[in-house]
Amino acid sequence: MALPSSYRGALAFACVLFLLTVAGCGGDSDDAGSSGSSEQVAQKTRFPAANGRTLAELRKSLGTGGPILAPAVSILTPTGENRFSFGLFDKAHKQISSDGGAGIYIAPVGNGPATGPYYATSESLKVKPPFQSQTVANDPQAATSIYVAHLPFKAPGQYQVMGVVKLDDRLVAADPAAVEVTDNDPVPEVGDKAPKIVTPTVASVGGDVASIDTRVPPATDLLQTNFADVLGKKPILLLFATPQLCQSRVCGPVVDLEQQVKSGFKGDTAFIHMEIYNDNVVEKGFRPQVAAYGLPTEPWAFAIDRKGKIAARLEGAFSEKELIAAVKAANTK
Repeated sequence: MALPSSYRGALAFACVLFLLTVAGCGGDSDDAGSSGSSEQVAQKTRFPAANGRTLAELRKSLGTGGPILAPAVSILTPTGENRFSFGLFDKAHKQISSDGGAGIYIAPVGNGPATGPYYATSESLKVKPPFQSQTVANDPQAATSIYVAHLPFKAPGQYQVMGVVKLDDRLVAADPAAVEVTDNDPVPEVGDKAPKIVTPTVASVGGDVASIDTRVPPATDLLQTNFADVLGKKPILLLFATPQLCQSRVCGPVVDLEQQVKSGFKGDTAFIHMEIYNDNVVEKGFRPQVAAYGLPTEPWAFAIDRKGKIAARLEGAFSEKELIAAVKAANTK
């Protein structure tokens, strides 16, 4: 499905993963888990301070042959800190995960001075064996980790983001990736009333679970509750994702994570999974529930409190830690 130009950059992560395995690719702020101190943390690490240098000058001071940085978010705004998730891949097209994290630098397009480093943690997307779907287990390209940083942008416009990571005992820089920062955020934000939608359940489709869930096996425990029936009555974790049709290879892992978090969470929170495409066919476009939330990409997770307000939102891949923090935010409002 064609997306507005301002959102096409968000598909970079999807395209990289898809291109590395097949050929071709179809076509944030206010999130849970923000450290609020990513720049301070990075300044205490081995990553060099920008000190007014451009990204090109920083790259000259570091090793060559660095990884590919693929952004996994589409919504970046000049208000507050943005949760910026991304993948890193080496030249052999293998995903990179470093316990030492990564350093992130940002600069406006035009070779202006860079700011940073902002520290990015490497977050695992793996789950315990009972919660791993066949969809993920049978996909050798399923994402296993994600990097997450929290980045401030001073104004709308075009920016470049550069990642630095340690490979073979040396610091190397990725080619800068282009991102767009905009005031136009079509997705409901933290504090907004959650749009009321009807989500299909096992009962509402007469047991035809495959029509509302592409996961194998279906996540039936996430298909028991109609969102409209519980909105404003109990906390909700609503996840938009399509495990089988997700080109970014992260939808399967995050649905598995939702199941795992649900299994260990006490309380009355409703955990709901919502598929993306009409009749589970990409060419038929987004389901009306996806359109109601103005989602330009997937996956997206929304934690909603008892008053029906959004307490946290997560775009793209997220870790178990981030998802738990989002659910807790919905339970404390």
